[in-house]
Amino acid sequence: MGGRSHVFSIRRGTMPRPKKWRKVCCMPVNTEFAPAGMHFRSGDAVVMAVDEYEAIRLIDYEDFTQEECAGYMDVARTTVQQIYNNARKKLSVSLVEGKPLLISGGKYLLCDGKEPYCGCGGCGRHRRGRIKTQENRIHENSDSHE
Repeated sequence: MGGRSHVFSIRRGTMPRPKKWRKVCCMPVNTEFAPAGMHFRSGDAVVMAVDEYEAIRLIDYEDFTQEECAGYMDVARTTVQQIYNNARKKLSVSLVEGKPLLISGGKYLLCDGKEPYCGCGGCGRHRRGRIKTQENRIHENSDSHE
C-alpha cells in the first residue's frame, strides 16, 4: 500500500516533472533594454529567460513555425507555445509600462554548431554567418520562470 500512495501522490501533482533543457542557438548580443534616458535598478526590470528570447527570435525573427521551433529547441510544441506566450507577455509589459527588459537565466543548452536538426546550417543565424559557433555549454539559473 505504501507504493500505491506514492504513485497516487505523483499523479496528484505533488512531485513536479523535471524541466527539460531547451536548446538555444547562442546568447543574445544585447541583454539589457530600457527606455531612452532611463536609469534603472535591476529590481525594476522585467526579466526574460534566455529560452523565452530564443522562442521570440526563432518564431518572430527567423519565421519558424511553432512546430519548427519546438524541433529546434528539442521540446514539445505545447512547451514552445507556453514559452512564447510568456515571452510575449513580458515584452508587452516592458513596452506598455516603460519598464527595462533584461534577458537572463533559464535552463538551456547552447548549440555547438553541429546539431542534426538545424545542421547549423539550418538556423538562420549560422546560415548568414552572423555568429561564430560556441562550445556546447549548459546553463541553468534557478531564477528562471517557466
